[in-house]
Amino acid sequence: MSLDEFLVWERDQELRYEFDGLQPIAMNGGTIEHSVIASNVFVALDARLGEPCRAFRSDLKIIVQDRVRYPDVVVTCSPLVIGSDTIPEPTVVVEVLSASTAPIDRGLKVAEYQATASVQHYIMLEQTRAEAVVLSREGDGWTEARVAGLDGVIRLAAVGVELPMAEVYRRIRLAA
Repeated sequence: MSLDEFLVWERDQELRYEFDGLQPIAMNGGTIEHSVIASNVFVALDARLGEPCRAFRSDLKIIVQDRVRYPDVVVTCSPLVIGSDTIPEPTVVVEVLSASTAPIDRGLKVAEYQATASVQHYIMLEQTRAEAVVLSREGDGWTEARVAGLDGVIRLAAVGVELPMAEVYRRIRLAA
């Protein structure tokens, strides 16, 4: 299946699917922790972003390397097309890791997001402990920062935002 064929096919589906470049992949449901963390990140970003940047939850797709992804949270600073179901030029991509998706989020999606010129930051968040891996574009390369603990701060220079980990993990019961 090509990307164009997938996009036509997907519009007639009741469920949501990602596209891995070859075939549709059904989206799994998440946990309460997953949903709360993603919502916390969305709210924190939305409150801090300046114009023209905007944050969106996982009901809108991005296209990276002829693949379709539904990140948990995505930020774009590009103009939006009214009525579109696709976020143009994602700048920040956030995935909340789960046991079933972590290998793809830490592997294939890293490569996809790093190969997408508009993506400046890719954040991977743990569900059971206050820990984030933040990949940031710097020139032609990428840096990796690990942020751990509720007193940590995720720095997103491309959009001028700092996210306190205490807000990201608000109302989450963390492992000891």
